[in-house]
Amino acid sequence: MLGNDTKNDHDARERLIVVTGPTAAGKTELSLKLARAVDAEILNGDAMQSYQGLQIGTAKPTEAERGGVPHHLFDLWRVDETASLAHYQRTARAVAQQVWARERQVIVVGGSPLYLRALCDELDIPPRDPALRAELAERAEREGGAALHRELVQLDPQAAAEIDPRNVRRVVRALEVVRLTGSFTARIPDPTSWRPTVWLGVDLPRDVLDERIRQRAERMWQAGLLSETADLSASGLRDGATAKKAVGYQQALAVLAGDASEEEWLVDTVRATSRLARRQQRTLRRDRRIHWLDGALPPDQLLAAALPLVTSQRD
Repeated sequence: MLGNDTKNDHDARERLIVVTGPTAAGKTELSLKLARAVDAEILNGDAMQSYQGLQIGTAKPTEAERGGVPHHLFDLWRVDETASLAHYQRTARAVAQQVWARERQVIVVGGSPLYLRALCDELDIPPRDPALRAELAERAEREGGAALHRELVQLDPQAAAEIDPRNVRRVVRALEVVRLTGSFTARIPDPTSWRPTVWLGVDLPRDVLDERIRQRAERMWQAGLLSETADLSASGLRDGATAKKAVGYQQALAVLAGDASEEEWLVDTVRATSRLARRQQRTLRRDRRIHWLDGALPPDQLLAAALPLVTSQRD
């Protein structure tokens, strides 16, 4: 199914169109074409694109690429700050209301499932405890992420089963929530839409996606990712807990430190991006609301496949 009923009665014009999928699958190009076709503005639903200055390595669309289509929710945080999902949720919903007030449609674009759910679903954001988070992060550094994941298995087996042990940030967050509330799983309920939502997914076969990832990494390096990383490092990139771990930038910091070569940057970045894409595919494929489209289609054919799904869901 493409969506589900909301539990509240809202203005019929207030709906969301989501374009999601793994990194490098072609979400941005489809969203731009779709926005022009249905008179929409675009809201960012990608965690790393929410950081100021992470331009090249997150494939953040430039002003020229946006082609006049209004974009929102980029650059919410400095690179030395920690993103807040609750703040994103509040800000994103306020922006969506503003777009609807202009009698335009809202397209949400991104591959960060939790950000998408925070905006599009009735999601109660778990509380935070910075001191506890810092304690768990320090343990992860000292004992390794696998040790914390084993602890999560004991405390919340369902949450542990759904979180990749290598994703230390998510393991730490899950343990933080379990310590504060007793359960991480209970805080992520089955989806109930905040507003009527059409979910579109763009995907590719793994071998095709991997080749796109490799080609994109090469373009990013040639576009000046290392120089961008050096500038961000001077602005506090190394001091942040999250932004410095963004794929491509983490590897570029190693090059700047003299710990890796350009060739090693490419190998490590492609490998890490492919792992990220696999995690996105696994998580997103579990959401049965998403209607999947073939990212290998030529752009105009991909738009033609998406439009009936969007227009058939009009109220």
